[in-house]
Amino acid sequence: MLDQLSEKFEKILKKLRGTGVLTEENIAEALKEVRLALLEADVNFKIVKDFVERVRQKAIGQEVLQSLTPGHQVVKVVWDELRAMMGQERAGFSLASMPPTVVMMVGLQGSGKTTSCGKLAKYFKQQGKRVLLVAADPRRPAAADQLSSIGRSLDVDVHRQDHPGTTAQDVVRVCRDGVERGRSQGFDLVVLDTGGRLHVDDELMNELASVKSAVMPNEVLLVADAMTGQDAVTMASQFDQRVGLTGIILTKVEGDARGGALLSIRAVTGKPVKFLGLGEKLDALELFHPDRMASRILGMGDVLSLIEKAQETFTREQAEEAQKRLSTNTFTLEDFRAQLGQVNKLGSLDQILGMLPGGQKLKGAMDGQVPEHELKRVMAMIDSMTMRERRDHTVINGSRKKRIARGSGTNVMEVNRLIKQFLSARKIAKVMTGTGGRHQLAQLLRSM
Repeated sequence: MLDQLSEKFEKILKKLRGTGVLTEENIAEALKEVRLALLEADVNFKIVKDFVERVRQKAIGQEVLQSLTPGHQVVKVVWDELRAMMGQERAGFSLASMPPTVVMMVGLQGSGKTTSCGKLAKYFKQQGKRVLLVAADPRRPAAADQLSSIGRSLDVDVHRQDHPGTTAQDVVRVCRDGVERGRSQGFDLVVLDTGGRLHVDDELMNELASVKSAVMPNEVLLVADAMTGQDAVTMASQFDQRVGLTGIILTKVEGDARGGALLSIRAVTGKPVKFLGLGEKLDALELFHPDRMASRILGMGDVLSLIEKAQETFTREQAEEAQKRLSTNTFTLEDFRAQLGQVNKLGSLDQILGMLPGGQKLKGAMDGQVPEHELKRVMAMIDSMTMRERRDHTVINGSRKKRIARGSGTNVMEVNRLIKQFLSARKIAKVMTGTGGRHQLAQLLRSM
């Protein structure tokens, strides 16, 4: 998401940075392009109008125009206003002073509400919280079964009732019983997976309002599909007016959404985006940081989020063990396979590149190639090796290479390339982890 918008912003701001002297005329010209880019990204037209006017007022101020680097100052103004439009600072999460914290999840069918309940459960379980999921959607066939399956995969308890009934009173009873169980059994967090509809209607809103009055949740989170653009913003406004929201989880952000919902929803509803859903997997949930997203949109990357992901994926012990094996030249193909698996846990390489400064240019340089595909081929080749071959690459002769190629759906040339790349990477890594690394590395690279 936002790739096209980010690319357009980079081009617009690059022109401004390259301008020696800024005038009201060339600022106005640039802001016309900014306005068009935001409208094409499906941002609410009133939000775009207000945004452009605020940027214009600040950009033509004397402290900007008379500064040593006026172009860079305008970029800073745009970044500030983008961040303000999305919420200025990361929104907090209301934890109850006396457990359990009750989180009520609302939304339409198909937005990913039940999956988001599982993602939220995993997120807080990783923080040491005891989580109880409550199946409170009796109308959708197999909704409780889906939630129970998610609970089993996470080793998280699920509160459900057989034949619960489908009236609003029945739903309220299930939610109240779930919260009471959470309180009596010492759970830290109770997540209510309430029912949805294909569209907003009075019956749904009245039911949700009854549940909210009965259990007094600490958080009411709307799960909205980012792919629906301004429809998601309209729907968020309706839910907020009828039920009262404390925040929003935007799902399917990893798709082809143009970004209109993400950029507009806070400004229109006044409610913050608290989490982003980045895929189907239960760990594909991240906190939303307006400042980091503004940086990504402007092509500055989001290195802080990448570091946080790496810290969650790699333990200090794993990193030290890998460094030790590299420095003693005992790093094997088996270790190499494990490292690739860890990198894969960070997310798709497309997402990782999006967090790096200048990542859009790197994506363009790939010319449509799919890094994940190549990564899978490498892992398939290593998986086709015996344990002895993984631990000692020197035993891999011609016949073994043919067997590995057949087993992985590749060819001998690719197996040879993998071994060569592994040896080169091991040499470079060994030099970089040793002493006098820079000089030795230069010699090594010249000899390769």
